[in-house]
Amino acid sequence: MHDPRDDAAEHSARRDGEPEEQRMVLNARNEAAIVETAIQVAIRRGEFDDLPGAGKPIEGLGVSHDPDWWIRRKIERENLSGLGPPALMLRVEDRELDGQLDELSREEDVRAVLEDFNRRVIEARRQLRGGPPVVTRTRDVDAAVEAWRERRQAAKAPAPDRAEDAAARPAPRRGWFRRR
Repeated sequence: MHDPRDDAAEHSARRDGEPEEQRMVLNARNEAAIVETAIQVAIRRGEFDDLPGAGKPIEGLGVSHDPDWWIRRKIERENLSGLGPPALMLRVEDRELDGQLDELSREEDVRAVLEDFNRRVIEARRQLRGGPPVVTRTRDVDAAVEAWRERRQAAKAPAPDRAEDAAARPAPRRGWFRRR
């Protein structure tokens, strides 16, 4: 049976002035050749000239593989805070937690912050959504409160006199190769 679509395809091939055998059709065999040809044509036109980062080494090349590289780079580039997988956010918060606690003036507030931190660490461990593993440890509330008290006492203590401090230190030794 004769299909009218065959006539249309034959007519379009003839209209372009090319026989049907020479017409390029994208398929699995010639896909790479067509893409390579398009790239070479774009290079000749200069479409890849003056791209950002041209002539510079690729950032992070040769560094050990980090599966979360893309989210870390996005957070750093856009200076985002409060975003990211819970495992990463808890690690950052854990590093900064002592400084945050030192800004508090009441023990009840310190305990509340520590209990909230521990609760979020436990919740993150229970999550089943995937992402990096949670390696952040919970904090011992009593030990952290005691450390907070010690840091507060050390900050309140008067600084020793600088003259006494200098006298207590021994004079630096001069090497045999230096002139006096």
